[in-house]
Amino acid sequence: MSESNWAGNYIYRADKLHRPSGLEQVQEIIANAPRVRVLGSRHSFTDIADSSELLTLDGLPADIVADHEAGTISFSAGLRYGEVTEALRVESVALPNLASLPHISVAGAVATASHGSGDANGNLATTVAGLEIVLSSGEILTSSRGDADFNGLVVGLGALGAITRLTLDVEPAYHVRQRVFEGLGWDALFENFDEITSAGYSVSVFTRWSEAIDQVWVKSRATEAPEPLRGDLFGAIAATVDRHPILGLDPVNCTPQMGAAGLWSDRLPHFRMGFTPSSGRELQSEYLVPRRHAPAAIQAVRALSDAIQPVLQVSEIRTVAADGLWMSPQYGEDTVAIHFTWEREMDAVTGVIADIEGALAPFEARPHWGKVFGADAASIASLYERLPDFTRLAGRLDSRGAFRNAWLNTRVLGMNDRVGRAHTARPPRR
Repeated sequence: MSESNWAGNYIYRADKLHRPSGLEQVQEIIANAPRVRVLGSRHSFTDIADSSELLTLDGLPADIVADHEAGTISFSAGLRYGEVTEALRVESVALPNLASLPHISVAGAVATASHGSGDANGNLATTVAGLEIVLSSGEILTSSRGDADFNGLVVGLGALGAITRLTLDVEPAYHVRQRVFEGLGWDALFENFDEITSAGYSVSVFTRWSEAIDQVWVKSRATEAPEPLRGDLFGAIAATVDRHPILGLDPVNCTPQMGAAGLWSDRLPHFRMGFTPSSGRELQSEYLVPRRHAPAAIQAVRALSDAIQPVLQVSEIRTVAADGLWMSPQYGEDTVAIHFTWEREMDAVTGVIADIEGALAPFEARPHWGKVFGADAASIASLYERLPDFTRLAGRLDSRGAFRNAWLNTRVLGMNDRVGRAHTARPPRR
């Protein structure tokens, strides 16, 4: 196959791409594959999803089931957020949060602990109430919140098995307004950091690391009461037209602003389903630092602005609440995310990333699993206290190493890639 990822910077090396139409086919393929990984919406920028055989789940029936009494919705893991939100709209229920773009697969976002924004909002994996996984034996494992190992299964990095079904928490549908403020001073950000990040339900700070911050996007839950208008945000002036996070790009691809109330799914993402998200041709990196280190960490990145700016499209700073998921970058700590959308110049970006990781090392920065980073398993190990438990879980559920790949061994498990491991096919069992 010659398939590439979403950004076009990585060509998958797999010999086979399977598109099963039913769960039993998934079981059979996995049980008989020496090495296999699940390929989602391809919105990752490395070899995290690659293997000798790949499996896409977009051919499985959607099978969306809303349980209003339990406050959940369950569906096939091949769906993207944009597809799930359409079903939620019909049921008049909502997710607590969404990522910047609805184009990504739910299972992929969950497995890599992708996130939205908000002081009180956890990453997207924290809404998982239950999941179904096909193990390398072909057997099906189901687990619900509160079960043993559940907190290790959710952010699984593709190492434990193929997630084939998810159950997420939902709540009654709600509306959101968003306003953009321009020209925030750095001193104002540092002096009023908590007040700025709590100015809305979800807040994003966009910067090119220049003399002033470009934009602050404030998304607030709308009520029947009139919107409390503010002309500025600690010196940043309210925008009078819609904006794109990347200055100079047409905001037609972005969700509506200017305080116009809309359904949660039409405002929480920055970009609209069916339109090109971000610039469409970029690389991405992101580092999550404990909130207590945020001002110092941001200052450390600012000191590298001369190196960053030539290859940067835009950076985003936002907050994410703590959780108890073993391999989540928010495990045990409220965090601040420092995100980079880069020009698609891999060699130049790699050099800048090395400088950024060096500058952020004193602040316990954890890289986003689905984006470009340079840290290896040895340097990451001290940042995840439950990594030994996760490693044992992976060894137990995937004893033959079918879901292992070079990325997982190099970045997480710190093991040699065991390509030559003997393999005996096992029949799938329900």
